[in-house]
Amino acid sequence: MPTSISERPPGAGLIAALKARAAALGFDDVAVGAAAAPPVQGERLKAFLAAGRHGDMAWLAGRQERRADPAALWPAARSAVVLAVSYDAGLDALARLKQQACGTIAAYALGRDYHDVVKGKLKDLAGWLGRATGAEVKVFVDTAPLMEKPLAERAGLGWQGKHTNLVSRRLGSWFFIGVILTSAELAGDTPETDHCGSCRACLDICPTKAFPAPYQLDARRCISYLTIEHPGHIAPEFRQPMGNRIFGCDDCLAVCPWNKYARTARETKLAPRADLVAPDLGELAGLDDQAFRRRFAGTAIKRSGRDRLVRNVLIAMGNSGRTHFVPAIEARLGDASPLVRAMAVWALGRLGEPERVSALARRHLGSESDGAVREEWRKAGT
Repeated sequence: MPTSISERPPGAGLIAALKARAAALGFDDVAVGAAAAPPVQGERLKAFLAAGRHGDMAWLAGRQERRADPAALWPAARSAVVLAVSYDAGLDALARLKQQACGTIAAYALGRDYHDVVKGKLKDLAGWLGRATGAEVKVFVDTAPLMEKPLAERAGLGWQGKHTNLVSRRLGSWFFIGVILTSAELAGDTPETDHCGSCRACLDICPTKAFPAPYQLDARRCISYLTIEHPGHIAPEFRQPMGNRIFGCDDCLAVCPWNKYARTARETKLAPRADLVAPDLGELAGLDDQAFRRRFAGTAIKRSGRDRLVRNVLIAMGNSGRTHFVPAIEARLGDASPLVRAMAVWALGRLGEPERVSALARRHLGSESDGAVREEWRKAGT
C-alpha cells in the first residue's frame, strides 16, 4: 500500500520529493511501481477481444500486443509513476436517475475534459522527474495503448474491482488515472491487493447485466459504451434500461462501499458545470451540430458528437413518461441523422397518441430510406 502523499515529508529522497511535488500539483494519490504488467493481463485482454466483448472499439484490438505490455509500447521504460485525481463532487448519482425529465451525464464528464486537466499536471511532474533523474519520461492519460489499471494495481494505487474499474481505499471509485513511464529505476511501493471480498453490489446493480462474471465486462451491454462509443442504433433490449442516462453510467461506481472514503475533488477545473448536472431533455433534443459544439466545448461529451447524444436524449425522453416532450420528439422525425430519426420514432411510439403516430407513420414511411428507421415506423405505427 503506498504511503499517503500527505504523510511523506518533502526532501526525504527522490520518491518523497516526487510525491510532494505531485501533491502540490493537485494529485490526490501517487504510487510507484515497475513498468511491467503481469502476464495474466495480456491473457485477459486476448480473451476479452476473442469473445468480441469490445464491440465497435476496434482500436482495442488494433494494437493488442503493445497494449498488453508497456515494454512493447516503450522498451526503455523501467518504472511507472501512477497518479490519481479525484472527481468526486458529492453528487448522488443514483438520485439523479429519478429526475426523468432531465438527462443524466456520468460524473466524470460534468466538468472540463479530464484529458486536458490531468495531462497538463502530468507533463509538469514528468518534466520535474526528468530533470531530477536525467532519465527519459513519457506521459499517458487514457490516450495510448497502455493498460493503466494493472500498472496502478502493481504500484499500489488501488485494485481492479469486480466492475473492472480501479478502486482505492482512499478515493473509492471516483478518480482519474494518469501514468508517467520513465527509463529511470525507481524504488517501488507495495502492490495493492483485492479488497472486494464477497461484495457484488456493482455487479447486481448493472441495468443491462454487462458483467458476465466478477472482474469481467461485456462492453456491448454496458450503458457507458452504448451511449458514448457505439456508433450505430441501440438495440431495443437496452433502451428501457438506459432510463435517462444520456452519456455514460455511474451505477456500478456509485454503489461501491469504498466510496465512503472518497475525498472531495480539489481540482476546481473538474467541478461539475451547473448546466450539465440536470439538463432539460427537451432543450438537448433541439441542439444542432453548431449548438452542440458550443454547449459542450471543453468537455468530454463533445467526443460523442451531436448525433449520438441526441439519439440518447430521445431514448431518455421515451423512458420519461412525459408527454409534453412529444412536440420536441416530432421535430426530430425529419432529422438528417438516421440515428436520431430512429429514436425519435421509438420515443414517439411510447409517448404519442396512437392515431397521431399511425398518421405520421403513413406520412414518413414512403420517403424514409434507412431500413432501421423504417422498421421503427412499422413497429410504432401498428
